[in-house]
Amino acid sequence: MGKGGMSQGGSGEDGVEENMAAWLLGINNLKIQPFHLPPLGPHDVRIKMKAVGICGSDVHYLKNLKLAHYVVKEPMVIGHECAGIVAEVGADVKHLVPGDRVALEPGISCWRCGQCKEGRYNLCPDMKFFATPPIHGSLANEVVHPADLCFKLPENVSLEEGAMCEPLSVGVHACRRANVGPETNVLIMGAGPIGLVTLMAARAFGAPRVVIVDVDDYRLSVAKDLGADEVVKVSIDLQDVDQDVTQIQKAMKGEIDVTLDCAGFEKTMSTALQASRSGGKVCLVGMGHNEMTVPLTSAAAREVDIVGVFRYKNTWPVCLEFIRSGKIDVKPLITHRFGFSQKEVE
Repeated sequence: MGKGGMSQGGSGEDGVEENMAAWLLGINNLKIQPFHLPPLGPHDVRIKMKAVGICGSDVHYLKNLKLAHYVVKEPMVIGHECAGIVAEVGADVKHLVPGDRVALEPGISCWRCGQCKEGRYNLCPDMKFFATPPIHGSLANEVVHPADLCFKLPENVSLEEGAMCEPLSVGVHACRRANVGPETNVLIMGAGPIGLVTLMAARAFGAPRVVIVDVDDYRLSVAKDLGADEVVKVSIDLQDVDQDVTQIQKAMKGEIDVTLDCAGFEKTMSTALQASRSGGKVCLVGMGHNEMTVPLTSAAAREVDIVGVFRYKNTWPVCLEFIRSGKIDVKPLITHRFGFSQKEVE
């Protein structure tokens, strides 16, 4: 995990129950095995994990042992969308006590590099992020984590909702990067999990109209239920971009100020650039295809800004406030629950 998990193996001492975790040992090979925790530092907390989400990256690693340029080269504990209960605090931790329910921000930056000093710690080149090789994740009985990355849950926010702060943070950071607000019409490309949390975030930031696009009818129906003003089904054929843009602009009933591409394909990015108004903005959220052929020249001639979005920074407090206040309800996104046993993990 983030503070540096120890290798598997060994047994509990003095009758203390041994910490266990879900280890990715190979393609489609996930086993619950012992996981030794590092010593508790003065600014750390030890947390009993209670809710861990399953992210697309976890599935990529399970199926392929890689995601983009991240490659699993040795056994790794998975999981990074998480919340739990504080079991022990370091000597210098003042804002948390045992028994507090917390949501964990999974990335530990160095706080010394230029990016960190500029406040863009999500771009830290020495980031240690749960379940990003070679760093271990949080699908375990317990983890040790820096206290400043653990955020106390409001009384009316459940541990499951706390774990959902991680994917929601991607949508919140994307909307911040795009300056989404009450005067911003938003188009979202892709109604997968990240598209849906971005929809929720855009609504919470006050976007007056949100249109979401996908190729799948079921995903679009979910997006509609979660508050999209209009949904548009498009094709996967690159030749249909002009036709799709006309359909999307008609659905928006006005100019598209910001497009958030939560799919990352050549087709979606081309559509985003063409659909957005002159002087608008296109955000590529997350890790899309490495290489694309897109109409940059025509977009540049219309001064369409292109912005990258990678992970998030300083989002947990606003996510928790959105959930606490009811501006965002993440509960409909929690569709399945599994216990922490070998059979259920498999």
